Amino acid sequence: MKHEKTYNFETFDSEHGPVVIEGPVTSEDMADYTFDEKLTAFRPSEKQFDAIKKIADFEEGRIIIARHNENIIGYVTYLHPDPLERWSEGNMEDLIELGAIEVIPGFRGYRIGSRLLEVSMRDDYMENYIIISTEYYWHWDLKGTRLNIWDYRKVMEKMMAAGGLTPSPTDDPEIISHPANCLMVRIGENVPESSIKQFDRLRFLTRHQYRESRR
Repeated sequence: MKHEKTYNFETFDSEHGPVVIEGPVTSEDMADYTFDEKLTAFRPSEKQFDAIKKIADFEEGRIIIARHNENIIGYVTYLHPDPLERWSEGNMEDLIELGAIEVIPGFRGYRIGSRLLEVSMRDDYMENYIIISTEYYWHWDLKGTRLNIWDYRKVMEKMMAAGGLTPSPTDDPEIISHPANCLMVRIGENVPESSIKQFDRLRFLTRHQYRESRR
């Protein structure tokens, strides 16, 4: 499967000045930018910047960024699921994961998360993918946003809906370990029925493994 990527962008005004949403960008593109030191939700900012530059160069990897002048203040990543996760079983070329999305506190309130997703989906090739996002409440910035778990989930669902992702049932142990956790899914218009069936098996892998063990 060839992973095609078509660049898209939009610009909007904020109280800090114009913000550009653009991508997919390459590691070479990002070499001209700085990475805001407050982008630390997953690891220290320098290490996270190195990580997303590596993802950008994966064949299927996609990085969409939000930048103020030459400073990256938000981003979203797409890549094949981690080999250690159930979602990688079957090596589905048309399954990619929204692995991370982050915006610095000073630019929240401008729908940047939603805009990142909207720009992502303007690439027609995204219709060839099943896109997933695994949402765990322990990754959420409850302290920074001062929201409780359920209000944060409502905000998260609204943001994901901007990219066409909606909650989907699964028996994944980590997801069902807390009722606020969820699997978000978008199935592209061009995804074949065979891939949808294979994905349905992954969603309920524990059930299928149990049935097979009983045979």
